[in-house]
Amino acid sequence: MSALARWCLRHRRLVISIWIVTFLAGFATASTTAGRLTFDFSLPGQPGYETAKKVLATYHTDSQGAPFILSLSAQPGQRVSDQQVTDTFAAVKRDVSDVRVIGRAETGDDIFVTDDGRTQFAYAFYPPQDGLDSEITVALKKSLAEHTQAGLTGTVTGLNELATNGANDSGPGVLVETLIAGLGALAILAFVFASLLALLPLLVAAVAILSTFLVLLGLTFFADVSFLVQFLVSLIGLGVAIDYSLLVVTRWREERAHGRDNHDAVVASMQFAGHAVVFSGLTVAIGLVAMVVIPVPFLRSIGYGGMLIPLISVAVTTTLLPALLGGIGPRVDWPRIRHENTASRFWTRWASLVVRRRWIAAGAGVAILTALIIPFLGIQIGTAQSGSLAKSGPAYEAIKIIESGGAPKGVLTPAEILVQSSAVDDVLRRVRAVDGVVTATAASGPEANRDGTSLIIAVPDRETAGGRSIDSIRNLRSALHDVPGVIGVTGIGALQLDYMHGVYGVFPWALALIVIVTYILLVRAFRSLLLPLKAVVLNLVSLGATFGGVVLFWQHGYGSEEIYGIEATGAITFWLPLMVFAFLFGLSMDYEVFILSRIREEYDARGDTDAAVVEGVGRTGRLVTSAALILFLSFLSLSSGPQTDIKLFATALGFGILLDATVVRMLLVPALVSLFGSWNWYLPDSVAKLLRIETSHPRPAVPGPRPQPEADLEVPSSR
Repeated sequence: MSALARWCLRHRRLVISIWIVTFLAGFATASTTAGRLTFDFSLPGQPGYETAKKVLATYHTDSQGAPFILSLSAQPGQRVSDQQVTDTFAAVKRDVSDVRVIGRAETGDDIFVTDDGRTQFAYAFYPPQDGLDSEITVALKKSLAEHTQAGLTGTVTGLNELATNGANDSGPGVLVETLIAGLGALAILAFVFASLLALLPLLVAAVAILSTFLVLLGLTFFADVSFLVQFLVSLIGLGVAIDYSLLVVTRWREERAHGRDNHDAVVASMQFAGHAVVFSGLTVAIGLVAMVVIPVPFLRSIGYGGMLIPLISVAVTTTLLPALLGGIGPRVDWPRIRHENTASRFWTRWASLVVRRRWIAAGAGVAILTALIIPFLGIQIGTAQSGSLAKSGPAYEAIKIIESGGAPKGVLTPAEILVQSSAVDDVLRRVRAVDGVVTATAASGPEANRDGTSLIIAVPDRETAGGRSIDSIRNLRSALHDVPGVIGVTGIGALQLDYMHGVYGVFPWALALIVIVTYILLVRAFRSLLLPLKAVVLNLVSLGATFGGVVLFWQHGYGSEEIYGIEATGAITFWLPLMVFAFLFGLSMDYEVFILSRIREEYDARGDTDAAVVEGVGRTGRLVTSAALILFLSFLSLSSGPQTDIKLFATALGFGILLDATVVRMLLVPALVSLFGSWNWYLPDSVAKLLRIETSHPRPAVPGPRPQPEADLEVPSSR
């Protein structure tokens, strides 16, 4: 790191010029990159997805999600006639030729009519969508409004409409969310630095984000990349790049406060803080390996797309930032109200208290995490229930009328069964006898009969939202297994079963890989066997506590309605836990690396574990707290979108970061390091030789003040 810093200082103009060009290229191509991202949730090899592929090839509609529901209602106390419904829905089919409309007119089934005859509805199966803003939704709403006769109310509803509260947009957008988070970060940085240096981490973050978009553009020519990556690059990239810059700049100010000239201070900050940044970035990237090895294309693309975020942030922080500090650093460190010549008094007192009361501190931390882990044991993996989505608006009112008219909740999540046409009658009989299925119906005409195949719609008694509610789809698959003429079962319930098998079936192996690689990396970073083990175990415990908090807040609804106006979801969307784990595992480990790197440095200088803990936390406490707040603001901004799933993802990451930066890193870490004493610093010579690092053994304490670290700081002057 010292050599890299010296090279960047000697070639400041070259380094800055390269990053300026990269920044401008990323800015110019950002819209192109966003346009090349995919909206694909395929699950190759899984039965529900493979059936959906066959449905798409024959009927040109997507069967993986829930269909739209077209509703036509008369005034209370009146009935809507079959002719009115037939004429209106037929006109919609003519206007929106890409959808298949299946209702009473096509099936003759009374499931599509409410008990009082006031409302009739039909399913609208649609082609695969390529973004959050659905043109199909707009077309359906427009056509239905144009052809609904006077005295009737036509509405488009369904899970998709309820999930977005009927909104016609996808929230404030990536740019606005990033700007909001950036303003919050600037306020925190202004408090931390109390000088114009607050602008420097934001500059580094801007370069890192747009450089990542540029690399992402190249990646899209070799592989499909999910549209979700653009949100992650912008908001997680903002937080990560600022965190890394914050660590380096704070150490640079500390070295200058200790009397080093500017160039020597840059090299020293890179030698110590830059070293921690590299290991932090690698741990974040390693956490995303869990998604890369999962055999699901969209999760895999998020994995390797997300890995670019920390790696490029590290590259910018360890090259551009030294070049800037070596030139304009002293000039922008104005008015220098805050100084770094001594550790934070508050955090030093806090660390001293924790060390003196380490058993109490450790017990309190364990108690808090245990209390949060208990709800995690009751997590339900599935989809958000409709009751937790929209609470007002046309889509909500329409589905309430349908349900109050006698339709089961399962009308929102029908299953489609693809069969050979000759087997329709036999399959209908079998499906109607399945426990948890209210009815099964087959449509006449080309909407459900093509190329010798037919589609049967099965309506479950409950929404297939995960947990026991999905038993009806399990029963359906079991009843139709090996039945002649049955090609497969698909739909949103089948998709959940596919994910449970295809994703979580291999997750333990991915978890084991991440833990082993992270442990080895941290052994190299801390030169210890015990400290990395503690870090990994605490990280996993912290993740369990985070998921427990998510279960309380979202699944059980303790606070979700008060803050977001959303009732208990009843389940956590099936693809979210893995994404939360992959990102949070690495992001929370950042703070572990920041703190323990400084504690290790202080121990090497002092030989006193407790003194090293006090000084290390005193030096990094404000830094870690500020970095966590910046990341939290990024996630808070991300949660401003209308989709419940995005809110859940963002709040899970935000809560996890705050929990980790407070209870874990500022309570448990110093308490446990103090408790472990000399065992923290033991590394067998054979392991050190194998990993090609310096050996480590407990050493006697050095009396007096902390010795200054020796470092090769000769920097060729560029002046």
